[in-house]
Amino acid sequence: MGAIELTVVDNKKTLNEFVELPFAIYRDYPFWVPQLRIAVKELLDRKKHPFYANAEAEFFLARRDGKVVGRIAAIIDRNHNRFHGEEAGFFGFFECVDDVEVARALLEKARQWVFERGAKFMRGPVSPSTNYECGLLIDGFDSSPMVMMTYNPRYYAGLMDQVGFSKAKDLYAYLSNANTIEMKKIDRVADKVLKSTGVKVRPINMKNFAADVEKVWEVYGAAWQRNWGFIPMTREEFFLMGKEMKMILKPELVLIGEVGDRVVGFALALPDVNQALKPANGSLFPTGLLKILYYQRLIRNVRVLALGVVEEYRASGLAAGFYATLVKNARKLGFGDTEMSWILEDNVLMNRSLEVMGAKPYKTYRIYEWN
Repeated sequence: MGAIELTVVDNKKTLNEFVELPFAIYRDYPFWVPQLRIAVKELLDRKKHPFYANAEAEFFLARRDGKVVGRIAAIIDRNHNRFHGEEAGFFGFFECVDDVEVARALLEKARQWVFERGAKFMRGPVSPSTNYECGLLIDGFDSSPMVMMTYNPRYYAGLMDQVGFSKAKDLYAYLSNANTIEMKKIDRVADKVLKSTGVKVRPINMKNFAADVEKVWEVYGAAWQRNWGFIPMTREEFFLMGKEMKMILKPELVLIGEVGDRVVGFALALPDVNQALKPANGSLFPTGLLKILYYQRLIRNVRVLALGVVEEYRASGLAAGFYATLVKNARKLGFGDTEMSWILEDNVLMNRSLEVMGAKPYKTYRIYEWN
């Protein structure tokens, strides 16, 4: 076997190789969902994507005998380091053949790059932060990931262990079904909470979308600021994500809780667009767009991405008010399987609440760390 050669992604050809590698690695993985190549390229665009206004990144390819066998991004997220008072570096977009030497070369290169820029440790995978796809799947390989969740070969965890990474945190995904959740107790709690707090829960207003996104952005940081790994999104990042989600969201599944004019919480669930993306195989043309439009009508799964309440209302149980409304609306819209993800392993209150509601943990993702 030839030596492993690492090169920087610095032109159109190498960018295409970076984007194409997963299609070779996952050729025989029936549960993998290829993301649209155009969307991946937009996320990697350091000149245009707002994430990089507060971050630096370099992308690397690994070759052996001229063939691309791995890829990685090395990331310094200044927003994260400011917010948490850490000197962290990150890696993401990791893909690799089943070869520990290739994995070691990539991960050591990323580590060297972030350490040269002041990092004291490296964490990941985050692609490119915890606000996007993150975590390595370590349990639950027998089904496709839902929208904005990851999938990877089982051997990736072994590669991390052999290179010398240790667990930083596990993230859980829970599964339930909107039609089988026992709602009596939740409804009772929800009605009581909404009456006692005076909170009105409403769908996002699609005619006044930008104004509602602005309101949600203002409360976003306050609702999650104590969460491990949370990174406040800039206004530009948040609005871009809102614009992208607008194409697939159902307003009845994006809920805003208000007391008067003040937003005190929100919940976001998205139809599992992965079910429509899979048949398109990463391309919009020549037939990918038609396939997406066709399969989008058949989507019956939904993922709850976010449910946040500002601190002063947290103890009131307001989350139950959001949850009850989401479930009712999901039923009316014809959705069934519902994923709640991701939940930190040590978020005892949320894990317990989901289990009481009959949700089952069915996938585990891991964030790794290397000093």
